[in-house]
Amino acid sequence: MQRKILITGGAGFIPSSLSDKLIQNPDNYVVAVDNFLTGSINNLPQTKLPNYQFIKADANSYEEMSAIMVSNKFDYVFHYAAVVGVQRTLMNPLLVLNDLRGIDNILQLAKNTGVKRIFFSSSSEVYGEPVEFPQNEDTTPLNSKLPYAIVKNVGEAFLKSYYREHGLEYTIFRFFNTYGPKQSSDFVMSRFIKAALNNEPITINGDGMQTRTFCHIDDNIDATMIILDQGKCINDVINLGSDIEFPILELARMIIAQTKSKSEIIHLPALTEGDMTRRMPENSKMKTLLGRDLLPVEAGIEKILPYFVNA
Repeated sequence: MQRKILITGGAGFIPSSLSDKLIQNPDNYVVAVDNFLTGSINNLPQTKLPNYQFIKADANSYEEMSAIMVSNKFDYVFHYAAVVGVQRTLMNPLLVLNDLRGIDNILQLAKNTGVKRIFFSSSSEVYGEPVEFPQNEDTTPLNSKLPYAIVKNVGEAFLKSYYREHGLEYTIFRFFNTYGPKQSSDFVMSRFIKAALNNEPITINGDGMQTRTFCHIDDNIDATMIILDQGKCINDVINLGSDIEFPILELARMIIAQTKSKSEIIHLPALTEGDMTRRMPENSKMKTLLGRDLLPVEAGIEKILPYFVNA
């Protein structure tokens, strides 16, 4: 009997990569929905498959999602639909807050249609500026004041509340910078690589000493599949990300070297908000699940470069 899985935001980078992995197994039947606000039709499977269906729909519309969820009776839901991108979320705070409706809609419908577990894409943004380092799922305070982070934080509270009230099980993923072939140029890794390959200037806000960690998409998806298939992290929160810190300036220099680019690095004024000084997860839960270390950034860049060259 097929396992029926709904993925919202299914034309986005991470959720479409998850779909690709799931549909390799004919025992999974995947329905992906997206309204293409930030997702791309190019991220969807290019060939018709018997165990995959895409439906253009808005995850924030109760009517549209009700029609899909009532008729399909999903076993699992990955609610990944969200307004993403630092600049986009800062410029459109009301659009971001509207995602709260979608979270509540999906949870109500999941409760009423027999969904076994909800998987929710939260974010490292919920931690705000680091008051504890590395940032731990269980002990680090969530102190960001940005609309995007607030929505993710409230979304986590929704999931925990639905479990307490209705027994609807959940897993919360706090994603740290994830990169891969399908990532849009809204994000630092893909933006730097595309600029470097075209020998265009690489722009950095501020001095570039702000640090991030970078997780290859395969590590993200491998951990997610273990959590789904082996029933791990039920009613729990897990950081999905690397624990190797990189200054943004060092990342730019590394990409220029690996691509043999003639790109110059240009420093722009620092962002007034949304650009945290440091971010690094305590990721022992993830490494225990994987049973291995994560892919180093240098090797990850080398792995994805052919996709950007041929794009």
